[in-house]
Amino acid sequence: MPSADLTPPAMPRHIAVIMDGNGRWAYRRHLPRVAGHRRGAEVVREMVQSCADLGIPYLTLFAFSTENWRRPAIEVRLLMNLFRLLLRREARKLHENGVRLHIIGDRSALDPEICQLIDEAETLTCNNQRLQLNLAVNYGGRWDIAQAARAAMAAVQAGDLALEDFSAAHIARHLCLADIPEPDLLIRTGGEERISNFLLWQLAYTEFYFSDTLWPDFNRAALEHALHSFAHRQRRFGRTGDQVLEGDCSVSD
Repeated sequence: MPSADLTPPAMPRHIAVIMDGNGRWAYRRHLPRVAGHRRGAEVVREMVQSCADLGIPYLTLFAFSTENWRRPAIEVRLLMNLFRLLLRREARKLHENGVRLHIIGDRSALDPEICQLIDEAETLTCNNQRLQLNLAVNYGGRWDIAQAARAAMAAVQAGDLALEDFSAAHIARHLCLADIPEPDLLIRTGGEERISNFLLWQLAYTEFYFSDTLWPDFNRAALEHALHSFAHRQRRFGRTGDQVLEGDCSVSD
């Protein structure tokens, strides 16, 4: 059950996480980097369970960025093999626990077998409503904005939208995750304090929480610490603090 002061509206609806520190966790234990990634995958399972228990409906995890292809080829291969294995093992468990799996990112560079496993997992879990787990794989915020802009401009070229009527809203509707609330809280583990090309558009009004804890050590207690921090923040969305206190909920573009 949620802690006493972690109840709506203090609880975020959508948490995004940059899972950083797997390699350093393994290095400190004189283990190969893949050991850190394997432990990190176990923490993903624990995070999903914790968010489901707390009643948080949306969780987005940054699993593999468009820039991660620059890593050593053997590490990339091991990460993709781990992703393939997790899709095979975890899809049924997610389904049994009422979790919907949604993969965001550019699938064109992914192995066809992985793409097939993604399709099968998404189809299996598509009607689940307890929690939506979004995994960002071969994802970059700049890529996301570019592909959304292309889709929006296609409407202009087709004559369905006048150029003078084009607005930010026409890009937003084509972004990944356009059909769910934008993140209320971003957590980054591992001690770094940057967003690394993650959900650049969607994080415009998100609260940030940076933790020194390496991802393989991140647990339910660490999550609740982040939630306590979030619960005590005043979210103004361009308004003054007095307006928020007075209950003015209007948000202008």
